[in-house]
Amino acid sequence: MSESISPVRVAVIQLDPQVGMNKRTDNLHQSLALATEAAIGGANLIVLPELANCGYFFINRQEAFDHAEAVPEGASVRAWVDFACKHKVYLVAGLNEIDGQQLFNTAVLLGPEGFIGKYRKAHLWNMEKLWFTPGDTGFPVFETPIGRIGLLICWDIWFPEVPRILSQQGADIICSLNNWVWTPPPLFDEAGKCMASYLTMTAAHVNNVFIAAASRIGEERDARYLGCSLIAGTNGWPIGAVASANRQEILFADIDITSARSAPIWNSLNDLQRDRRNDLYDQMLGYSRHPALPR
Repeated sequence: MSESISPVRVAVIQLDPQVGMNKRTDNLHQSLALATEAAIGGANLIVLPELANCGYFFINRQEAFDHAEAVPEGASVRAWVDFACKHKVYLVAGLNEIDGQQLFNTAVLLGPEGFIGKYRKAHLWNMEKLWFTPGDTGFPVFETPIGRIGLLICWDIWFPEVPRILSQQGADIICSLNNWVWTPPPLFDEAGKCMASYLTMTAAHVNNVFIAAASRIGEERDARYLGCSLIAGTNGWPIGAVASANRQEILFADIDITSARSAPIWNSLNDLQRDRRNDLYDQMLGYSRHPALPR
């Protein structure tokens, strides 16, 4: 068997961060303890959930401001950067970002050399619209030594344009940070998967991209969370197990991230990238193809 070009052990962390000024330190310490466990387990790309340092369900806008911090100067980002540098890993984490008088639901990408970049959530869910501003970063893809990394957050996965744009910009892996919430039943099928799991698997399949989806668990005020974290392969199927709905867990997957670049070739006549009718819809949808991708 030939060696992987870009061998990576990916870890997604499922945990239970809680809102509350007295909880913020605990949330951060818990995220670092679990990330350390993942690093000891050999992970070199680690994904934490959405708003991992502060919890999700704020009472009002003032409380949301109380739980916010600047990027990359804030205490959580600095601690996560120190962790990434110390362990020589890539870490993706979600937090509540303050920028002037605006708040953003933000994901940050950190690496051995420090802060790499951020993504601000484009599609806001329910009460988020009362305190967060819709994201203004577009859908960036970050070049790293282990591959091209794209980011999305929770409700984004319900909009197929998001993973499609990320894949068309060359993403090898999409890190999906989530607080998947309980919605009207049925919540799970007989296999124990929720709809968010299937949406993640479908997005990975139709875009031939790896997706590492970290969700959260637990209850928080009037909200209850679904768990069901997973790592989907370029064929859409989970690599290993899908996480439970209610337990703290770390999932691992050993992959060659850059193999996503050849995954769209399905047979001698079908190539997902070349079969796209970009002459019909790319200009209308505003997609911008990565220069390394085939025309």
